[in-house]
Amino acid sequence: MRASSKSAQHRTIQVFAGLLLAIALALTGCTNAGDDSSDSGAGGSDKAAGLQAEGNGKGAAGSKADREQPKLTDTHIIRTAKLTVRVDDVPEALDEAREAAEDAGGIVGNESTSRDGEGRERSRVVLRVPQDKYEDVLTALEGTGKLLGKDAKAQDVTDQVVDVESRVKSQRASVARVRELMDRATKLSDVVTLEGELSTRQADLEALLAQQASLKDRTSLATITLSLTENGATADAQDDDPSFGDALGGGWDAFVTALRWVAIVLAAVLPFAAVVALLALLWLRVVRPRWMRRAAGDGQGED
Repeated sequence: MRASSKSAQHRTIQVFAGLLLAIALALTGCTNAGDDSSDSGAGGSDKAAGLQAEGNGKGAAGSKADREQPKLTDTHIIRTAKLTVRVDDVPEALDEAREAAEDAGGIVGNESTSRDGEGRERSRVVLRVPQDKYEDVLTALEGTGKLLGKDAKAQDVTDQVVDVESRVKSQRASVARVRELMDRATKLSDVVTLEGELSTRQADLEALLAQQASLKDRTSLATITLSLTENGATADAQDDDPSFGDALGGGWDAFVTALRWVAIVLAAVLPFAAVVALLALLWLRVVRPRWMRRAAGDGQGED
């Protein structure tokens, strides 16, 4: 009896100890799960914050990229203009044209002056002015007198400029490669061949550089050709409406001109008329009377 009671107590203690162990294990598992969940939550928060920061960075970079427009290639334009202006004083207008070009930072090129059949002076001058002052100088020249003609042209040579620059760069690299080969050449035949090739490539490079310089000059300075003509009496009369005095003076001029032409024609015909009159006088005074007397004597002899 005593042994059975002891075994029962022993089982009770074992069961109670097993329950305590199970409760302890359960509590330990819950604690670890809570820690893991908190760690994962913190890690998720950090990751979310990192993604948000990255997104904000990308958004800022994107907005900055949207604000920054791609840089366009500079345009290269050749501008030329031809002006014909009638002025009262050609030398004075020519001085004004030179001054306008020089004040704009330009230069005065070829210049020629002549006079027409009526004694009016004519001048032609070529002006080179910077592109940014082209319109201002053109307006100033048009205001020197009465504009008779204007021909302005603009030629876009951007593609040509870019192409020449690229070819110059490539040709310089080609010349440099040939020079390197010459430095490493050991045979005389190779040196001679490379020298010929170098000479050809250098000539091509110089031609490209000359073309590049010409394009730069024509695109940096616009060309204006100005022709100046002087006012005359005939030109001034044509500009105004004719009056009664003008009509009377024109009629008198026409009458005098007609008389002059009649006198010229008479002067031209007078020698021939004098010869004809002399022949007629000889016929009437000498030849005809003799012919009449001879005819009369022949008639009496037949009787």
